[in-house]
Amino acid sequence: MAASASASAARPLAGDSLTIHVSSRPQLAMVSALPRSSPPTWRLGLGRPARLSTRSPHARSVRCLAAGGGLAPEMRATLDKVVASHKVVLFMKGTKDFPQCGFSHTVVQILRSLDVPFETLDVLANEALRQGLKDYSSWPTFPQLYIDGEFFGGCDITVEAYKSGELQETLEKAMCS
Repeated sequence: MAASASASAARPLAGDSLTIHVSSRPQLAMVSALPRSSPPTWRLGLGRPARLSTRSPHARSVRCLAAGGGLAPEMRATLDKVVASHKVVLFMKGTKDFPQCGFSHTVVQILRSLDVPFETLDVLANEALRQGLKDYSSWPTFPQLYIDGEFFGGCDITVEAYKSGELQETLEKAMCS
């Protein structure tokens, strides 16, 4: 009993704030901490009907948004503010100087080759941010590139757009606006 009391005391409460460092500026953005209790999830098994489970957050395969999931209004407002405050924002695993996955590294190299100023946020540093972004963009993977306030795509889309010249055109329009 004492162990569960100390574990719950360590959890951030709804309304608490976490600090997110934006890569190239000393300014800080604040993200509200989401409660760690998981919403009910649907568990799917091959050959068996789906069943609702509230047991383990690690057992999530498919989350049913109608069952209580979704993006908290505070998280949406924070992400809107971050995305709108920079022409080019890359939510990635790691930082632009030390990417933690090959896909993030690829997008960083493309943006650097185009000599475009861009901000990065490390989604590995904040679980609430990582999960909130998946709902915010309706895109399940990282990196996620935003240009001029709009979701552009992940690594594959960015690479294809770079090869076709579409990325350069989009970035040029964003920089001029």
